[in-house]
This record gives sequence, C-alpha cells and structure tokens, in this order.
Amino acid sequence: MSIDLSKMPKLGFGLMRLPENDGVIDHEQVCRMVDKYLEAGLTYFDTAYVYHGGKSEVEAREALVKRHPRDSFTLATKLPAWEIKKEDDVERIFNEQLERAGVDYFDFYLLHSIEEGNNYDTYVKYNCFEWGVKKREEGKIKHFGFSFHGSPELLTEIVDNHPEIEFVQIQYNYLDRTNPVVRSQELYEILRARNIPMVIMEPVKGGALAKMVPEAEAMFKAKRPDKSVASWALRFVASQPGIMTILSGMSDEAQMEDNLNTFKNFEPLTDEETAVVNEVTAKLLEVPQIGCTACKYCTPGCPMQISIPDVFRTINTLRRTPDDWRSKNFYSGLIQRSGKASDCIACGQCEGVCPQHLPIIDLMKEAAEILGE
Repeated sequence: MSIDLSKMPKLGFGLMRLPENDGVIDHEQVCRMVDKYLEAGLTYFDTAYVYHGGKSEVEAREALVKRHPRDSFTLATKLPAWEIKKEDDVERIFNEQLERAGVDYFDFYLLHSIEEGNNYDTYVKYNCFEWGVKKREEGKIKHFGFSFHGSPELLTEIVDNHPEIEFVQIQYNYLDRTNPVVRSQELYEILRARNIPMVIMEPVKGGALAKMVPEAEAMFKAKRPDKSVASWALRFVASQPGIMTILSGMSDEAQMEDNLNTFKNFEPLTDEETAVVNEVTAKLLEVPQIGCTACKYCTPGCPMQISIPDVFRTINTLRRTPDDWRSKNFYSGLIQRSGKASDCIACGQCEGVCPQHLPIIDLMKEAAEILGE
C-alpha cells in the first residue's frame, strides 16, 4: 500500500500541545482551530495515547470525530511501548484508543518513539511489527509506521528488515541537521534514499525556532519582512523532497492562522533564502541551548513535580539574554504550582524517558545555580 505524497497535506495538526485553561484543554478554542484547519483543505490530525495525560485522543473525538464526517479527515495515533507489560496489553491499548477517539479505524498508526533500548526491545518482544500488519489487513489501520528517536544505525536496520513499514516520523528542522544527538540530516537521508515517506515532528523545535536571539530574527526579517520567523522553519522542511506531512503542535488560534498563511500559497525556499537559513543556523549554534522539545515525557514520573521543560525553556532564554525579566517572572510563577529546579533529587527517571537523551540531572543543577533556587 503506497502513500501518494502529492495528495498529502503538507501541514499536519499535532494534538500534543493543545491550548489549556488552568490545566484543562480549552475545548471551544480547539473546535475553532479544527474547523479553520479543515476549511483550509487540510486533513491530517496526529495524536497519541499519552498526549495531555491521555486526554488528547478524547479531545480528538469531541472536537473532530463527533463534529465532522469521517471521510473529511485522517487521524494518526501511536502505541506506547512503556505501557506494554504483557502481550495482551497491545490489543487492550489499541481497543482503548479506538474507543477514546470514537473511530472504527485509524488512518495512520505508529509504534511510538522507537530508539535503542527498552522501547525497541518491547516492540520486538511483543511482535508489534507483525501485529501492525495484521491490523492493517483487518482494516483497523490504513497505514502502518513508527516514530523514531534513535540512531541512524538503528533506523537503517529497522527499515531494511521491515518492508511492511509505509512511513516514518522523525524530528527534522534546520537547527538539528548537525545535532550530534538527533543526527536528523542522517535520518532524513536514510529514508530519502529508500523513498520512504516522512512525517516531520518538531519542525519549529518546540517553539525555539519561532522566537530567537534578536540578531537571528533580524536576518530573516531583512530578507522577508512579510514572513514570521516560524514560517521560515516550516518552509525549510516543506521545501525538502520526500516529506509526507509536517506536524505543528499549534497551541492557539494565532499559531494556527500563521501556519495556514504559510501553507495557503506555499513558497519553497529560494537559493538566497536557503543561504539565509544557513546563516541563521550558524548564528544560533553560537549560543548553547538545551535541546528540549517540550514533549513532557519526563514530567508525569517526576517525584518532585518539577515542570522540567518549562525550567529548560527559562534557562534557554536566559542563556541568550541573561537579564530577561520576563523569563524570571515566568519562573517565579512556575514554582508556585510546580517544583523548583533545586528540588531535583537526581533519581534519573526523567533521563530514562527523554527522547532527546538530555543529561537532565546536570542541567537541573545548572538551572538551580542560574535561577538561585
């Protein structure tokens, strides 16, 4: 079963960072965003069993499935290895996902976050690749793939040994091309050489490429004052061949509107614009950043209830602009509702689930020093 890239919407609606009010998904705003997205002729919605503490698939049902014809959209979700303790769990989780989302089938289904170690070993142990093929044959899955956070070596092994895989989701953006942990350019080239369609996650690197050091932003604005900084990141990815769709975890209507404007009359990057992207990349790489994408896999198990991605977001801003009072105010408010960086007990659970393989314990020590608590 092949995927026709020419018919795929290049902007996918990621349901991982939905707008919230006091920790509760803002259903009315999500409905408006869903409607605007579909009205623009776009169709690809991406969720997962663990997003928003299990509420994302439910919100997909309430804001999308119940309100729009089933043939007007495609829905993707993912099987979480870390929730599988025995063979029966695979079927149980899948059936729970169908019920949560209110659908009879998923258009795209992925093994979630494959990497070296426990996740990949679990999928192999419980025959999840074979299971996915069976579900596809039953019509419960239309297209079968996986999302990937591992090494190029492991990716090569998997795609060469599993021709049943139709697409792969990878992290790819202009800043991570040479990131020694992500190695996204190598991942892209492996898939491109095999003509395997790619879903792209973190094209704006968790928002880090939407707002950056003033010097870098000025370089973009000098070339195209009419384009947002975030649009450059999306246009960079969408200009690459072999891309199936690009996920954006849009958190409010303004982000949705900006992204729709980017893709409404899409303009691939020119050679001159690509040169600007490369110059901005070099400028940004001069400022060391914590490569956190705010996936929040680390937060549910933190015994001290530290909002680790928010701490890192604060530190990244302060690394660029040490006197930024907004970041300091943000952190003051953050620790009223979550743990402080200095509360970290170095248990390591966060490092065990971090897709970016960040040395979180050491980084929390640095954060405590910078923030003073």
